[in-house]
Amino acid sequence: MSRQLPPLQALRAFEAAARFENLSAAAEELHVTHGAVSRQVAALEAWLGMPVFHRIGKRVQLTDDGRRYLLTVQAAFDNIAAATRLLRESGTVRVLHINSLTTFAMRWLLPRLSSFQRLYPGVELKLSTSTSQRPLGEAGERFDVAIRRGPGHWPNCEYGEFLQESELPVCSPALLARAPIRSVEDLAAHTLLHSDTRPDAWPNWLASAGVAPAAYKKKQSFDHFYLALQAAIDGLGVALGPLPLIADELASGRLLTPLAEPVIRTRSYWWIVARQQAESPLIKHFCDWLQQEAQR
Repeated sequence: MSRQLPPLQALRAFEAAARFENLSAAAEELHVTHGAVSRQVAALEAWLGMPVFHRIGKRVQLTDDGRRYLLTVQAAFDNIAAATRLLRESGTVRVLHINSLTTFAMRWLLPRLSSFQRLYPGVELKLSTSTSQRPLGEAGERFDVAIRRGPGHWPNCEYGEFLQESELPVCSPALLARAPIRSVEDLAAHTLLHSDTRPDAWPNWLASAGVAPAAYKKKQSFDHFYLALQAAIDGLGVALGPLPLIADELASGRLLTPLAEPVIRTRSYWWIVARQQAESPLIKHFCDWLQQEAQR
């Protein structure tokens, strides 16, 4: 099916003239004459069958239709430019090294990585996990993108927040059937599942719920948070579940939230990139993809 596309040169002239709302400035950027830009814009308007500019003396001003058209044209140019940069780098940047916190990788990142690979099938992803707060690795290691909880102090890096986390008690349906949890006080009859990587999680949540943490003595500790979550799924006790990292478990019913409050907001997740790598198209695509997945 053939596409009805206007002349590319006319689109370029329109986009530049619309950005500046000035034909002379557009001509200077495109290295052509004022008259050439004017003719290209007129040719586009003739092709479209409608004006995209109001002429006000020597100035031009976008019509409402022209303003809407500009947004689409600019997005298309941006996509073409990004795809071109990625293709030109195809001989050198085809492997993307991602380093993530372990629980985040298991519970959120891995279940979603297939969608990134469908978008960029020629890219090889190498995923490693770490609990280190040094996001770009120890000596001899190199990560293109690191994922950490923040905000933090990350010198010589570009970074951005993409996912907010909050916590509620979670447990298995079988455990809840044996001993219902109708109030915070009912938690005292249960084993609270702790993690060495989040030592203050339960004390902070209980304090926010208005009870004394010291009264809740039954506990079991694990060195990694993902083990505490798995223990909750297996019915060993009650864990503090990070939303939305356990969204799949809640949707499937493997975990339940017996108490609706308090919902405690905790640290959010940030992508971190070394400043000298921040303009890499492949890295930018991955960070943009993180944002888009988080918004889902």
